[in-house]
Amino acid sequence: MKYNRVLLKLSGESLMGSSSYGIDPARLLEYATEISEVYNKGIQLAIVIGGGNIFRGMKGSIQGFDRQTGDYMGMLATVINSLALQKVLETLGVRVKLLSALEIEGLAEKANGLKAIKYLESGYLVILSGGTGNPYFTTDTASALRAVEIKADAVLKGTRVDGVYTDDPEKNPSAIKYDRLTFREAYEKELKIMDLTAFTLCEENNIPIVVFNMNEKGNLVKLLNGEKLGTVVTK
Repeated sequence: MKYNRVLLKLSGESLMGSSSYGIDPARLLEYATEISEVYNKGIQLAIVIGGGNIFRGMKGSIQGFDRQTGDYMGMLATVINSLALQKVLETLGVRVKLLSALEIEGLAEKANGLKAIKYLESGYLVILSGGTGNPYFTTDTASALRAVEIKADAVLKGTRVDGVYTDDPEKNPSAIKYDRLTFREAYEKELKIMDLTAFTLCEENNIPIVVFNMNEKGNLVKLLNGEKLGTVVTK
């Protein structure tokens, strides 16, 4: 299937590359280069990045922060990652608009679905940072919400594995990969694809989720060229 407008969800941890914390410049450039190829093909692309390479809200609550404070710190971490990606993309000639669910004057415009659509239709790549702007929600939920707002054809969830399996393929070499699943099958099999709120948002708004290996060079371009990659979850 070919897509005209998609939302790409990246985990913050993926930006660590071979490091144990923060942003690996080599990995960031790899991602930005591939994203720029997609942008140059004229596909409307919005991106949501997590912040787990810098701070995870739920983990912070265990370390002594209350959950709300931890979640806000996690949202700010997504802004840091988004700024880094924005600047590298701009060096590659990509026109980027950075929006944030949090008010950060001078760095990012306030996130708004209609504004994001306007920028996408005007030839910009849009990065949507700051989560939902509210505590107690994950960046999975933020990506599903933004996908609904911009009327995306699909949510592309870039991971380090090549799809959804019956079990963790990194721990169980006998795990079997699914090529296609329905939302209902994923519920019944208790597959951990996205959190339940995000999953329900996509199902209710009929937005497919494609889980694929973002760390395999060329996969994003292949996927958006219509090649069958990863696992597709639909109604």
